[in-house]
Amino acid sequence: MESLKGKSLLNHPFYNKGTAFTEEERAQYQLEGLLPTKVRTLEEQIDLEYGSLSKIEDNYKKNQYLMNIYNTNRTLFYAIVSAHLVELLPVIYTPTIADSVMKYSHDYKVPNDAVFLDVNHPETIKASLQNATSDLEQIDLLVITDGEGVLGIGDWGINGVMISVGKLAVYTVASGLNPRHVLPIVIDNGTNRQELLDDPNYLGNRHARKTGQEYLDYIDAFIKEAENLFPDVLFHWEDFGRSNASVILEKYKNDLTTFNDDIQGTGVMMAAAMHAAAEVSAKAIQDHRYVIFGAGTAGIGVADQIRKEMELAGLSEEDAYKRFYLVDRYGLITEDMDDLTEGQKRYARASSEFEKALPTLEETIEAVKPSVLIGTSGQPGSFTESIVKKMASYNERPAILPISNPTKLCEAKASDIIKWSDGQALVVTGSPSEPVEYKGVTYKIGQANNALLYPGLGLGIVAAKASQVTEKMLSSAANGIVSLQDLDKRGAAILPHVKYVREASKLVAIAVVEAAIADGVATKEIADATQAVESIMWEPTYK
Repeated sequence: MESLKGKSLLNHPFYNKGTAFTEEERAQYQLEGLLPTKVRTLEEQIDLEYGSLSKIEDNYKKNQYLMNIYNTNRTLFYAIVSAHLVELLPVIYTPTIADSVMKYSHDYKVPNDAVFLDVNHPETIKASLQNATSDLEQIDLLVITDGEGVLGIGDWGINGVMISVGKLAVYTVASGLNPRHVLPIVIDNGTNRQELLDDPNYLGNRHARKTGQEYLDYIDAFIKEAENLFPDVLFHWEDFGRSNASVILEKYKNDLTTFNDDIQGTGVMMAAAMHAAAEVSAKAIQDHRYVIFGAGTAGIGVADQIRKEMELAGLSEEDAYKRFYLVDRYGLITEDMDDLTEGQKRYARASSEFEKALPTLEETIEAVKPSVLIGTSGQPGSFTESIVKKMASYNERPAILPISNPTKLCEAKASDIIKWSDGQALVVTGSPSEPVEYKGVTYKIGQANNALLYPGLGLGIVAAKASQVTEKMLSSAANGIVSLQDLDKRGAAILPHVKYVREASKLVAIAVVEAAIADGVATKEIADATQAVESIMWEPTYK
């Protein structure tokens, strides 16, 4: 900041304080005459901006108002969101971020400090990363997307950059990762959405997506340059297409500090939910039978993470796989089906296990009699009254988790599940749900909000300077989330409310640091995990 003065200082979002510059600072930094006379405190700025924000009814317009502050005064942006966390998290990320993505090319104003990489020009990767970080002292975290699989709305090409920007905003608000140490990145690999290709205002490459080795070679080149420029950096992959997401994760997870929220994050949240459900139902996580409706990236990721929890608890890999039944559009996934993904093949059942084919979710539930039903299908209404009542007839406390986002794609409403199960079901939804009053009991509904997980996971990885993300670190993160909850009271949510995201992030981060040390992947000397985490947590205050 010392080298910035006058208008250059006012135009720098990380250092600009706006009207909060004191009289002494105005003299020191050549700001006299460039600001109104009155000096405001940060608290006064927060109150003023929140008052203006509250008058806006449309959440997308609220998002745009906040993004204007983001691009002029980053500290104030984070201070406002932190002060009104529960209200504004859905504005800066899901579900409102979907509108930001879809409208990005038409409403573009500024680059939001993001990096735009062009798949057609691998020779510019290094320069692009250097240009974006020339005034930043260190980079701890990259959030990278190629916009192919955005939030259940599909392929939005370069518009997906807002996912990376929004994700990093949540990282900072939730965990305190320093916003000057992170970098949002979009890889412009074209798009297969004809609507964008035909739109003269679309800002990305106008060609179909590159696939196969050509695409993976570009990813290789990007990783090589990023590793050289930013040693110890965490690669967070977000909203890649189904096949690329799993290929990239599997290829690099043992050699790179890397995490995929769509595959691992949702899975860890479900593992956390299952640890809580196991406690409430007095039935160990490995003793449940699981039906997962929706066998895409998220569904496979959920199955993988819960399975790994079982293996950590002592179950063999073979026996752990046998606890799962995955259902997709054609019914139960079986070995004789065509065009199965690699993930689906691992969980495919033998048709000979059953007396007849099971082409529907309800028929599968009748045959399997599961204790856990998880929805990642994006098919609204698919958890019917009949299905829920069957689940309740098989189990005293069935776990029913319709976690598809947004709300309009959810497999069932929490209120219906509570009613249909006569209050027996343990419910987690993907989007926020209001408490449900039923027969004199208030049922608080847990939300499988990955914001309870990935910020703390990232903070812990950065604090430990972990060389990779191990299964024990992910498992420890799941248990860190559950440790916040009091599960003894009837109707208690089995996952924490998002208002506790800061507390959850800190607990998760500490657990992750301890696991990284235990697994021998912490490259930083750490005597006290709590101190290591607290020492790097950034607060939105003026310096």
